[in-house]
Amino acid sequence: MANVLMIGDLARRTGTKVNTIRFYEDIGLMPAAARTASGRRTYRESDLKRLTFIRHGRALGFSTDEIRSLMELADQPDRDCGEAGAIARRHLVDIEERIAQLELLRDELNKVAKSCAGGKASRCEVIELIADWNHAGETGSSRKQT
Repeated sequence: MANVLMIGDLARRTGTKVNTIRFYEDIGLMPAAARTASGRRTYRESDLKRLTFIRHGRALGFSTDEIRSLMELADQPDRDCGEAGAIARRHLVDIEERIAQLELLRDELNKVAKSCAGGKASRCEVIELIADWNHAGETGSSRKQT
């Protein structure tokens, strides 16, 4: 077979851990690998491209389910790409929500970090901020006052 890759070669070429490749096979993102007579996994160039697609999707923050849906679309090039656009738009909304949450965290941390230039730990706003946390992940200063 021409251009056969062993799992270690595939891992090196894609920057993916061997265990991750096996996991992607287990959950069906990657097809089951062909095997040598001794049972070692072998991969083709198409597997390399598929794993690269998965890695790029993960780098963009897509879930494995979203990547699965996008790969199904990629495997059927005559289908309408509207579904891919919808997946991307939903993902973008999630990212924008996370960015907003991170901006609030940054502002709160900036405020307490500036106020904590020294003094006793018993009056440290950083420690108070962390100690004043509820099960919903909110601090007293970020909770709505009632």
